[in-house]
Amino acid sequence: MPALSSAKSTWFSSEALWIVLVIAAAYGIVPLAGTDYLLDAVLTPFLALSLAAVGLNVLTGYAGQVSLGSAAFLAVGAYAAYNLHLRIPALPLLIDLVMAGGVAAAIGIVFGLPSLRLRGFYLAVSTLAAQFFVQWALTKFSWFSNDNPSGVIDAPILSIGGISFTTPAERYVLSLTIVVVLTILTLRLLRSQSGRNFIAVRDHEIAAKVIGVPLLRTKLLAFAISSFLIGVAGVLWAFAYLRTVEPAGFNLDRSFQILFIIIIGGLASLRGSFIGAAFIVVFPLLLSRIGAALLGSMFDSGVLEMSQRIVIGGLIIAFLIAEPRGLVALWDRAWATIRPARRSARPI
Repeated sequence: MPALSSAKSTWFSSEALWIVLVIAAAYGIVPLAGTDYLLDAVLTPFLALSLAAVGLNVLTGYAGQVSLGSAAFLAVGAYAAYNLHLRIPALPLLIDLVMAGGVAAAIGIVFGLPSLRLRGFYLAVSTLAAQFFVQWALTKFSWFSNDNPSGVIDAPILSIGGISFTTPAERYVLSLTIVVVLTILTLRLLRSQSGRNFIAVRDHEIAAKVIGVPLLRTKLLAFAISSFLIGVAGVLWAFAYLRTVEPAGFNLDRSFQILFIIIIGGLASLRGSFIGAAFIVVFPLLLSRIGAALLGSMFDSGVLEMSQRIVIGGLIIAFLIAEPRGLVALWDRAWATIRPARRSARPI
């Protein structure tokens, strides 16, 4: 037992060291060495999608509540932050961000109420109501977009404490800081009693109720935390990445994209959320270059989109059958294989 405990502590300390090194490189090297294209078109959307995947993973991976309306909460966060900045310009950006997440959390609680009666497929279908209702409301009522008939909103200047974040590197650093802070807070939540309640409800709802887990509070808390994180991700997606968005940009395809991230990356794994988001962002770029090299002009945008859907669909089926834990499980196995090899290579 002491040897096993020592091995676990060594593994955790090693993993924590790698995480610290990655964060240090993300702050110290990437903003200086990365091109504007890398920072603006790859890393910033990666961070926004990662945070959205963390939020959905809290709800689906840890609490076991299936949702197909994630894009609705992205839209709620983006439009709430826009209106808070527009209607109350004295509010600091960070307050706008937190309040936008709070609005998304409130909407998430409302649409999470059916989870008290519905489960599985029926709950997933009911969450589609959020998707269609939010998109309809943003299109129908022009007040949300400051009377723009098309519903398009433009991001305000990102400024905190008099410091403006206007360049791709500055927007990337701002997004990275927000994602790191919220991920750490989410990790602490999942390691608390609330996180254990999530897992108990996911594994066996009746048994969780018998041992005293408050089902109502636990489920609604999962919807609130998930919607808050996704709402903040929506602010990053709209303000730091696209900077001009419309309701059609938060359609059902975006909800499925976030769901695919946690399936491919790994359910009930915060690392899997980041790995899955990296795959979803980088894969189309690689596929585009490989297709153009092999097929030339025949590989246009339509062929690229269809090929991407086919490959991702095949990967989801493969992971659900062969490795439900996703890419994070493959990463863990590869790391476990490397570590003994490294230990055996050390001189005695």
